[in-house]
Amino acid sequence: MGTRIAVFALAAAGWVSAAELRPETRAAFDRYVRQAESRIEAQVRGGDGFLFATSEERRAVLRGGTVLTEPKAPRGEFKIAGGLIHDWAGAVFIPGADLGSVLDLVQAYDRHKEYYAPEVVGSRLLSHTGGDFEVRLRLLKKKVLTVVLDTEHSVHYEHRDSTRWWSRSRSTRIVEIRDPGKASEKPLPPDTGHGFLWRLNSYWTFQELDGGTYVECEAISLTRDVPGGLAWVVEPIIRVLPRESLANTLRATRAAVRGRGGA
Repeated sequence: MGTRIAVFALAAAGWVSAAELRPETRAAFDRYVRQAESRIEAQVRGGDGFLFATSEERRAVLRGGTVLTEPKAPRGEFKIAGGLIHDWAGAVFIPGADLGSVLDLVQAYDRHKEYYAPEVVGSRLLSHTGGDFEVRLRLLKKKVLTVVLDTEHSVHYEHRDSTRWWSRSRSTRIVEIRDPGKASEKPLPPDTGHGFLWRLNSYWTFQELDGGTYVECEAISLTRDVPGGLAWVVEPIIRVLPRESLANTLRATRAAVRGRGGA
């Protein structure tokens, strides 16, 4: 689910120079993720298990209908050689929803194209064994430019107790699509193209409490850096969409659960 956060591919070819993911950039992202996952797993396995809504004050704001987001890195991003790591967390409360209804929806990957339209334009469950899912999503985002990516993700769910679950989603393949929807449509090789999304991991907690279910997500993604002279084109995509997409995903989850009668 969290796999549709901050995804886009450039349609106006030529506006921004092509980029290629360098080994040192990939290695820096992998190091960051290892440290982040150690922190996240320590949080979800101890205390109340929340990643984000750790105080009653925050939970009260969520119960009022607000979707909360905050950066987990300075300004939400961390510069590395050849790229930017984006790290945002957010939370939403779904009043009247039980935990089972929420999990049923987020695990119905074949229907994500309905629940998360218009950003998700295609979704398919590739395999499912126990708490492990392999998923393919086609994602579209419009913000000045129109972009499309085909992505694949490995998702693991884990039961903590009768009121808590958490999940981890890691991208396993992300490719930019040239001429999507046309006879000339063509996927570019992974880690090439315009570099607007090279990696996307998301970490979710689900807790039934206070007459509903809290849904939280921390999304960590890797993009190119902003090329010189084109900040006006690239910055809205690279620097605005990670937070915006996270908030939209949380809102869409709440709306979809309510629409299915789960709340």
